[in-house]
Amino acid sequence: MKRKLIAAIGVAGMMVGITACGGSDNGGGKAGGAKELTVWLTVDAQNNWPELVKAADDAIVKKYPGIKIKHEYYGWPDKNTKLDAVLATDKAPDVVEMGNSEMIGYMAKGAFAEVDPKKFDNSDKWLDALKASVTYNGKTYGVPYYAGGRVGTWRKDIAAEVGVTSTPKTWAELTAALDKIQAKKGDKFSAWYQPSPDWYGAMAFVYEAGGSIAKQEGDSWKANLSSPESVKGLTAYKSVLDKYMHGDKTKDESDRPVVFGQGNAATIFGAGWEGATAADPKNDKVGGLKDKLADFVMPGPSGKNLPVFLGGSDLAIPVKSTSQDVAAEWIAVFTGAQGQKGLAAKGNLPNNKADLAPLKNDPKTAVPATAAESSWFVPTAPGWGQVEKSQILKTMLIEIANGKKPVEAAAKDADAAIDKVINNK
Repeated sequence: MKRKLIAAIGVAGMMVGITACGGSDNGGGKAGGAKELTVWLTVDAQNNWPELVKAADDAIVKKYPGIKIKHEYYGWPDKNTKLDAVLATDKAPDVVEMGNSEMIGYMAKGAFAEVDPKKFDNSDKWLDALKASVTYNGKTYGVPYYAGGRVGTWRKDIAAEVGVTSTPKTWAELTAALDKIQAKKGDKFSAWYQPSPDWYGAMAFVYEAGGSIAKQEGDSWKANLSSPESVKGLTAYKSVLDKYMHGDKTKDESDRPVVFGQGNAATIFGAGWEGATAADPKNDKVGGLKDKLADFVMPGPSGKNLPVFLGGSDLAIPVKSTSQDVAAEWIAVFTGAQGQKGLAAKGNLPNNKADLAPLKNDPKTAVPATAAESSWFVPTAPGWGQVEKSQILKTMLIEIANGKKPVEAAAKDADAAIDKVINNK
């Protein structure tokens, strides 16, 4: 996730109120017998909020004088390869940052220690999707760290050309504006540039309609894309593609900001940073695009806001850690009330609804904060990683977009493919 630094804040308050947390009884005495704590984070923390890391370190060292805290920082592509290798040894780190959708496979294999959510600030108010990402079979195996949501972004100047001067609040307002834009700009222009294989966007329609990718039935999961509710959502998604998307319908969303910056689209629905990336001078082929964009909470066909997939990170404690209690204390400080304020000041969404509420009243953060209130998450099934790897959802969406299969048939075939792998560890 790309970020823009917004402000620096004081972090002295993070050193107050450490509570002994979760984990195991590993040893006794000072720091539970721990003399060292190893924390793995991604380079986002190293580059963008090192002062927050230091504040958590200082708080632990103040409570446990003499303990040594070591940090290792990894890029996202490298982290899991290194983690997989070290988890096979007795040298596991004590805290590790995970992408929230990466948690599932590790939880299913028993790689992470269970934690007590009551020992972490605002755990009863964790954002729904983040809570789901650290929960497996009713138990909690991690702590949400921060989130990043999805928003609508459109060209104010193009909307003004058809007499629309404010961002849409309802589906009717959105589609009326897009219809006018599409009619004016012609079929070589996308009133809404929505790459069809973008399953994060497509599943927002599915969940908004009351459907889901899969449902848990006892101890197993069953694909649910061919349910009437899911088909309703997929049909609404296809309608968007048919009416407003006039780009390559087999192309994914990886370069959506670049395409948007080229000036051949009026609207996108993507990660909160995508509009700013499109307006970056190296991508802006329109000229002055930054001042022509406006973000908005994407409405859905049923009258509710489209629920968004919340990307972001969680913090977990490997089950092989010999310092689980102190690891949980470090996480509690780092993700606590002061830590969440610090992360929000860096352009992230906090991990809970209590800290999210004030952001809704700030014009700079109101849109992403409001959008994040309604969210969805992938099935926390042991074989979810294989579902993603097999690109079942992308295949289905391309078939729907190009008319290769009717929605019902494509969904039924996707369900069959999902059911073959979703329960496999």
